[in-house]
Amino acid sequence: MNTGGFLQEELNRIRRELSLMSARVEEDLGKALIILRSGGDELAEEVKESGNVVDALQLKIDEMAQVLIATHQPKARDLRELITVFKITSSLERIGDYGIHLVKAAARFSGKPAFRSIVRIERMAETGQEMLKAAISAYLAQDADAARKAAELDDRIDGEHRVLTDEVLALMKKKPELVKAAARLLKLSGFMERLGDHITNICEEIIFMTEGSREELNN
Repeated sequence: MNTGGFLQEELNRIRRELSLMSARVEEDLGKALIILRSGGDELAEEVKESGNVVDALQLKIDEMAQVLIATHQPKARDLRELITVFKITSSLERIGDYGIHLVKAAARFSGKPAFRSIVRIERMAETGQEMLKAAISAYLAQDADAARKAAELDDRIDGEHRVLTDEVLALMKKKPELVKAAARLLKLSGFMERLGDHITNICEEIIFMTEGSREELNN
């Protein structure tokens, strides 16, 4: 039996499953954005139920990676990829949770003109989608430079978070009656900011996988 060939076949299976998991998370972020913009809740249950699918995919992929490590004792590059897989699935699960947070917050802010800063949340989520797609493409292509470029998009998310924070704090001073709702918006912005951080972490793991060195991208 060609054990090396079998290992590569199983790695390819893991890559396909991880790509499916990422696509599901990205799709859920898109649905959350639709809900935020429209104020409707038709897709809300779909996103929440999809969280269970994402969790199941994480368990499946992690188990596949564990079995490969236990049965084939991969070395060097292959072992680094399997370690990276665990980190990526964990980050994807957390990103999926932030999509659910976005869905839950949508009804509270829809149609409230006082919270014009909600547009910044939308931009952060859109950038998160773009960033995630680029990061997983970098993983599938085994391309460290592409991972670095994907991580650069986090600057957009951080910038929107900083401006939103300033805007909302100013609004809280001007309209104290909105303090409670404004605090929720700040919390949601924090979730989106951490979403970007998790994708940056994925990019760092891709660099470790391909080059064997640790690089700090989240300055």
